[in-house]
Amino acid sequence: MKILIVDDDRNILRLYKEELEDEGYIVVTASSGQEAMEKFEKEDPDLITLDILLPDIDGIKLLRQIKEKKPRLPIIMSTAYDYRDDFAVWASEAYIVKSADLTELKAAIKKLTEKD
Repeated sequence: MKILIVDDDRNILRLYKEELEDEGYIVVTASSGQEAMEKFEKEDPDLITLDILLPDIDGIKLLRQIKEKKPRLPIIMSTAYDYRDDFAVWASEAYIVKSADLTELKAAIKKLTEKD
């Protein structure tokens, strides 16, 4: 299973990549919205974790663009801030607040990938 991690924080990218590869996932990373769209098209990931605040495009706009192209692709919104009251994030399959403890993220990935 291939996961695309989209985040502009290099430490988060490194942490998520290492932890998820240890779980047996193939991990591709992107640090901007434009790079994320390029990797989405090229790599055809099975799941995406998507930061809301990106340097070049709002993560919610990116979520909409990806869902237009691949509506059934599971997307986990990942942010340091609480956006749960923003109805736009409800288009994603899960929402997590960033943490060094990846238990919640791993559980969300497992839950979303067991549907297949």
